[in-house]
Amino acid sequence: MTNTNKISPLAPSAFPEMPPIAGVQLATHTAGFKSNATPDLFCAALAEGTTVAATFTRSKCPSAPVQWCQNILHQNRAARAVVCNSGNANAFTGTAGSTSTQLMAEVVARRLGVDTQRVYIASTGVIGEPLPDEILRQQLPELVNNLDVATTDAWHAAATAISTTDTFPKASSARIESTAAHIAGIAKGSGMIAPDMATMLAFVFTDLAVAPDILQRCLSKSVDASFNRITVDSDTSTSDSVLLFATGEQIDDEIASPEDARLPEFQTALDQVLTDLAQQIVRDGEGATKFVQVNVSGAASNQAAHKIARSIAESPLVSTALAAQDANWGRIVMAVGKAGEKANRDRLAIWIGEELVACEGAKYSGYSEARATQYLQGDEIDLRVDVGVGAGCATVWTCDLTHGYIEINAGYRT
Repeated sequence: MTNTNKISPLAPSAFPEMPPIAGVQLATHTAGFKSNATPDLFCAALAEGTTVAATFTRSKCPSAPVQWCQNILHQNRAARAVVCNSGNANAFTGTAGSTSTQLMAEVVARRLGVDTQRVYIASTGVIGEPLPDEILRQQLPELVNNLDVATTDAWHAAATAISTTDTFPKASSARIESTAAHIAGIAKGSGMIAPDMATMLAFVFTDLAVAPDILQRCLSKSVDASFNRITVDSDTSTSDSVLLFATGEQIDDEIASPEDARLPEFQTALDQVLTDLAQQIVRDGEGATKFVQVNVSGAASNQAAHKIARSIAESPLVSTALAAQDANWGRIVMAVGKAGEKANRDRLAIWIGEELVACEGAKYSGYSEARATQYLQGDEIDLRVDVGVGAGCATVWTCDLTHGYIEINAGYRT
């Protein structure tokens, strides 16, 4: 299920330069879970003392690795490794799935000489297919043997190894100037993307020392402003996980208080990295040709604005109109109305780019469909709606819905 289509037209021009993170080693390996002989196993080994924070899918059918991570996170927020396979989600696989997850943790833990309960696991790919345990036993030691310094090439290999239908590897980093520490992360996601605690897989690392409760607070805040603001197709995966690790190897003076003067800069850097990764996922939406920002204001609350923005972003009718460069603004009105949140029909205003389309309950007298249509020929689209009832606002990022999405997903397992 690795995407063999050409790279998304919305992809970044190049893979970014990535910093090494003190206390992090990376490895990839090809075990054969994917059909095209590309790397499909990833491991990051983490220094003693590394703390961890996480968010997970709210799906009622979570994968075995999600349950494993939730269980060990609840027991102790310490980590020594994270391992991910692509090509098989190990979801809806019964007791066999739990056995395979524990096997992955045990093999890697034994090889690294660490506690099994400190090894985090993730899987992504086809749902309902058991993992071949014998291949795991054979190939995971080879994966661990490949561990080395986290160079840009190593980050690129890691981001590639966790991919499924992605057309380009996704990575981002930021420097925390006051401490000379860094944050670096990789993510995967292209389809089955909708916000619900997380929206794909993301592994993020910093060489600061951060207390677990502070780390969790920062991650939850950042996920809400980034990964929970994107959608490709309204489908939340069984495997969604965002894991954040703090090694403390660069700055071992732990950030342990909400009043720590270093915390705002760390939060800003984390927000920057996660937002970049989240938007890269939208830019790699399956079959996407347009990156779309939906801004909603004038709502009863920020939560109401978010729900309305999602209603617009997840509407197949809106998304297909954008793909066709059709300024069918009536579909936006429809999506606002179906969201179930307060909206004043006679104060509703809609913009396509800078073009005011509708206001005061009707089409704006100065609206030019020709200008709106010309604007929609670009690949960066802004839609703005004011619902006229309050001060709530929100932004959601999405993409258009094209024939390419159908082609990729109709033959996903073949």
